[in-house]
Amino acid sequence: MTVRVRFAPSPTGMFHVGGARSALQNWIFAKQQGGVFVLRIEDTDAARNRPEWTEGILSALDWIGIARGSYEGPYFQSSYAGEHRAAAQRLYEGGRAYYCDCTREDVQARTGPQQRGYDGFCRDRGLEPGEGRALRFRTPDEGETVVVDLVRGEPTFENKLIEDFVIARGDGSPVFLLANVVDDMSMGITHVIRAEEHLPNTPKQQLLWDALGVKPPVWAHVPVVVNEKRQKLSKRRDKVALEAYRDEGYLADAMRNYLMLLGWAPSGDREIVPWSVIEEEFRLDEVNPSPAFFDERKLRAFNGDYIRALPVADFVEACRPWLTGTGTIVPPPWQPDEFDPAAFAAVAPLAQTRIAVLSEIVPNVDFLFLADPLIDEAAWAKAMKEGAADLLDAAIAAFEALESWDAESLKATLEAVGAERGLKLGKAQAPVRVAVTGRTVGLPLFESLEVLGRDRTLTRLRAARVRLV
Repeated sequence: MTVRVRFAPSPTGMFHVGGARSALQNWIFAKQQGGVFVLRIEDTDAARNRPEWTEGILSALDWIGIARGSYEGPYFQSSYAGEHRAAAQRLYEGGRAYYCDCTREDVQARTGPQQRGYDGFCRDRGLEPGEGRALRFRTPDEGETVVVDLVRGEPTFENKLIEDFVIARGDGSPVFLLANVVDDMSMGITHVIRAEEHLPNTPKQQLLWDALGVKPPVWAHVPVVVNEKRQKLSKRRDKVALEAYRDEGYLADAMRNYLMLLGWAPSGDREIVPWSVIEEEFRLDEVNPSPAFFDERKLRAFNGDYIRALPVADFVEACRPWLTGTGTIVPPPWQPDEFDPAAFAAVAPLAQTRIAVLSEIVPNVDFLFLADPLIDEAAWAKAMKEGAADLLDAAIAAFEALESWDAESLKATLEAVGAERGLKLGKAQAPVRVAVTGRTVGLPLFESLEVLGRDRTLTRLRAARVRLV
């Protein structure tokens, strides 16, 4: 038997990081078993679907390493509407489903507002199909439904506690529960690996598999992903869009490594490991069923580690979209012809150790490419205190006289200027840094001045001095 797994997102918004985690787990499991990964777009909610969101799913999968052409699909659930309706008809004709004309208000009037679930009122009324009549599955009155789950063991559900659930709406359109089952049957899915939130639906779906005469798949319900308050990650409340992290400058390797740690860990006391190790070591039966905390701060630290591990040439290339404003990246504050690749290459090793996401490269190097620095007024007020004018005058004079414009000479010169005024280097360099870069923190000052050059450095120091008049 060939293992076939599926990832079945709905194109109703940005791509959720929890969905990305499930996709990766399906992808690895299929590769380990020599199986097939199927992508199915569950697009039956026409009111909420948009083509650009489908493209967003494909693009996000590309980014985390599940490339187009390497999997089967994408299939679209809407294309299988005929099969969904045929399955509903089979269940009805076989006595496994019946029509019901009860409204929600009808049910509440009979059972009270506190009663949850349907009371089976239409089970034996023998209603024929008709407008406004929903089709309900006839749940067995006795026995249990056992879900064989690679993560959770064998959760067991008493059938008498499962309501006669709707499988087709009053207009005849099948609901998600049935459509999902029929699609998995049609595509020969052998293993369903998905988030824990779907577990309550699983006994109902397994009953449908049994009623349609097909052996159900092996289930694996991986832990729900939660925020720091241990609440399920929500699109309305939390930062969950994979595209947002991508566009902020998280590396794909860092993101997928981190996502795979949500509920699982590689061998040994380590978390940052090559993807090849994750592909080899990941086991579904080793996934922890407890909720998995998506820690943005930890992810950010992860990403910083990955950035620092890049060869410098790869780091330069990774930063290019943010420096040139290509793709969907927000354009930098300088014009395209103002960007100097050689100047950036010179400071890249310094910047690489100081940023955690690639978008942070822009404020770290903007002073190199702008005609005038972007002055942080709070930084200016902090640095340009009494004595700053005198120090700038002395620094300008000393820098003008320098024979060699290099970081070592610049540092020694400013250190001497500060010492003459009873200032340690840290205090002496603050006015110079703000005058040249606009900020109190950034790349190492003297290496930055070396790359910026004598003329531009002196021009900015003089401009700052004029402002202090």
